[in-house]
Amino acid sequence: MKALVFSLATLFTISSTYAQTWTVDKAHAKVGFTVTHLMLSDVDGNFKTFDAKLTSAKPDLSDAVIEVSAEVTSVNTDNERRDGHLKSPDFFDAVKFPTLTFKSTSFKKVEGKKYKVTGDLTMHGVTRPVTLDAVLTGPVTLDNPRGKQEKAGLKISGILKRSDFGVGSSSTAVVSDEVEIKAAGEFVKQDAAVAEKK
Repeated sequence: MKALVFSLATLFTISSTYAQTWTVDKAHAKVGFTVTHLMLSDVDGNFKTFDAKLTSAKPDLSDAVIEVSAEVTSVNTDNERRDGHLKSPDFFDAVKFPTLTFKSTSFKKVEGKKYKVTGDLTMHGVTRPVTLDAVLTGPVTLDNPRGKQEKAGLKISGILKRSDFGVGSSSTAVVSDEVEIKAAGEFVKQDAAVAEKK
């Protein structure tokens, strides 16, 4: 029994040692959404303040764990009045629920660069599993003035219902219940020593 426990502990240690962290390049990334207003026109929005990272033990990132967080107070639709309404208790209630998060529990290849990513989305104090479409590009090795650097691109999209998370109510029916999620970005592989310090 002790040998089994030791073997499992060793396996876990080895897996952790070889896991690599990829951090998002925020200059080339966006976390956004689209809703329909009055069933007539689309309104795009995004979160100005966000963070994301990938963790993977495989060089091709096919076992990636994806983590994303965004500050609700940074919501932006290019309309100050509308943004204020979205932050209010009518919708996100940003004072009470300042952050939304997503962490994947499964990343499965469909074909080529296409994947299905399933994970837990927490928004407005509600956590629910969601399954989204993903496209993974790379990784590729690029030369820059500071040396070689490994990068990868990831796009995530899908549809969810805001009512599933208690965002809005029947009195806010001027906005569609279905929300299109769109997130994309470049990720940079971190040096093992640097990642360990983080």
